[in-house]
Amino acid sequence: MTSSAKDKLIIGLDVPTIVQAEDIVAKLGDDGSFYKIGHQLAFVGGLELARDLTRSGKRIFLDMKLLDIDNTVASGVENIAKMGMTMLTLHAYPKAMRAAVAAAKGSGLCLLGVTVLTSMDQADLLEAGYHDDPQTLVLKRAAQARDAGMGGIVCSAEEAAAVRAIVGSDMAVVTPGIRPSGSDNGDQKRVMTPADALAAGASHLVVARPIVRAADPREAARAILAEMETVLG
Repeated sequence: MTSSAKDKLIIGLDVPTIVQAEDIVAKLGDDGSFYKIGHQLAFVGGLELARDLTRSGKRIFLDMKLLDIDNTVASGVENIAKMGMTMLTLHAYPKAMRAAVAAAKGSGLCLLGVTVLTSMDQADLLEAGYHDDPQTLVLKRAAQARDAGMGGIVCSAEEAAAVRAIVGSDMAVVTPGIRPSGSDNGDQKRVMTPADALAAGASHLVVARPIVRAADPREAARAILAEMETVLG
């Protein structure tokens, strides 16, 4: 397996304990080179694990979805950049993004704007007080992230092609909600297969449950990598 697919597959360590996360990393071996650490794991030692994995040569997507006043966002981004993280998420609000971009300048940290969570659909947005449909809001925030100088966008694979048309070829388009054919969608409402997501313009795929909950995580990861290679060549 070439490294191109591995560089684009971000494996979500969405498990409750460090022991479980370390077990998954060990089982995946060289087939896992890029990991996502989010809220669930961060608060039981996940930040320390992120540092350890970085030191061992792995790349880390820190999924913190930051949103706060400008100074607080900037201070957090500065410290996260010093940790050696590869990617960091924040909600795609213009002021927060501009503060984060200024704080990360020169660090190599790729800042990702979260547009609309893939667990949300039209009814969820209406309940939250938004009048835009999911795609309209995603595209609006993608343009704002581009204008703020962000490194990329997090969006559903369903919106990847439209987002790519807005942000151009240089920005990352990271798509969660990836489900291999035949797998359970869980609580995700806007999903797509790995091959289709890449073909639509995604640069990176986030896959958690289909790998970490598989009977054989390494075999599950290899199947996804193989599917990705059919598109990447």
